[in-house]
Amino acid sequence: MAPRVLGFIKGFFVYETAKSVVVKSWSVGIINRIVQLLIILYFICWVFMHEKAHQLRDTGIESAVMTKVKGLGNFNDRVMDVADYVIPSQGASSFSIITNMVVTANQTQGYCPEIEKKFSCTSDGDCEKKIGLNIGNGMITGKCLNDNGTSNDTWRCEIQGWCPAEDDTISGKPMHEVENFTIFIKNSIHFPLFGVARGNFPSSLNKSYIQSCNYDPVRHPFCPIFKVGDILKHLNQSLENITKIGGEIGININWKCNLDYDEENCNPKYFFTRLDAAFEHSSVSKGYNFRFAKYYQSEDGTEYRTLHKAYAIRFEIIVSGNAGKFNVVPFLINLVAAFTSVGLATVFCDIILLNFHKGADEYKAKKFEEVSGNVPESGSNILYKGSQVSIKALEKNSNDSGTFSIGRQE
Repeated sequence: MAPRVLGFIKGFFVYETAKSVVVKSWSVGIINRIVQLLIILYFICWVFMHEKAHQLRDTGIESAVMTKVKGLGNFNDRVMDVADYVIPSQGASSFSIITNMVVTANQTQGYCPEIEKKFSCTSDGDCEKKIGLNIGNGMITGKCLNDNGTSNDTWRCEIQGWCPAEDDTISGKPMHEVENFTIFIKNSIHFPLFGVARGNFPSSLNKSYIQSCNYDPVRHPFCPIFKVGDILKHLNQSLENITKIGGEIGININWKCNLDYDEENCNPKYFFTRLDAAFEHSSVSKGYNFRFAKYYQSEDGTEYRTLHKAYAIRFEIIVSGNAGKFNVVPFLINLVAAFTSVGLATVFCDIILLNFHKGADEYKAKKFEEVSGNVPESGSNILYKGSQVSIKALEKNSNDSGTFSIGRQE
């Protein structure tokens, strides 16, 4: 046991080095250098220059958004200002501009016939089948009523709720003045990892410039005023269609900052997206609409309301981004990965030499040496098949450099 333990200790404290086989082949040598060059260019151009892998990145961006809409429109011979068409009115990052409405005035609680044809009936039995359905303007009572007493087509099921029932097939002319409305966006961000805070427009901009400019990616990239018509042009959207049935638009504010340079170079870029594009050709639900009501009370205490079904352009302000700054740790990690990856060229060339090169057999004989599994403990020779060299166990020729040279195989 002792000799074995001692042998293990001696075997542990040894140094091993790889044997080098020099292949003098122009074709393989050129392929090797080209692959190495491509790997180096990949790490320099993509990993370090494009992806900034040498930087420590902060993706936990903190953001606050305030918005303000301005403009006057006309709907059903009524002048509409911001208080009429913007919901909600708090100036949040998500808001809607109403462009079309169906108005049902003077609704009171009571009993009345439904409007839609799917509630047509010929007897109370037809309506009793619909009791409990939650698809109308009120609760079905089970009675069948004739709205005007003149035609069988006017028989409808009775409901209990706000009467008269809403008829959303009647709407006014869309408010096309929305094209000239403007949206002011104030966005502040903070990268907590680096302690950097920025705003979406420089503090050097004066009041007169902001009041007169409209955002343009080339001429006015830092103007925080966005014209609705310009946004629709960026998206190639029809003003007529979106004002009639509504839609959802995303204003993306992207912050991608390289803090290896001055913080003043950290500025946002704006992108516009039609968020409901997936439903543009849907036959079930198109555009965007919602309902709201304004409530009143008469002198005798009767409560009544005006119901509005509003078609609107919904805007979502989406803030994203990250910041990066040089850091030794990611730089060294990716640098080591680059040096290691250069070795892939050797693997690629070995595949060629071992499988496709005309000197493959000679290369295999020099690169691989097979050792018999039945190795005597001492005093015998080890036969290396392939190279056909017999060397005494645990002995090495001091004059052997360990390098084999294979001549050019052209």
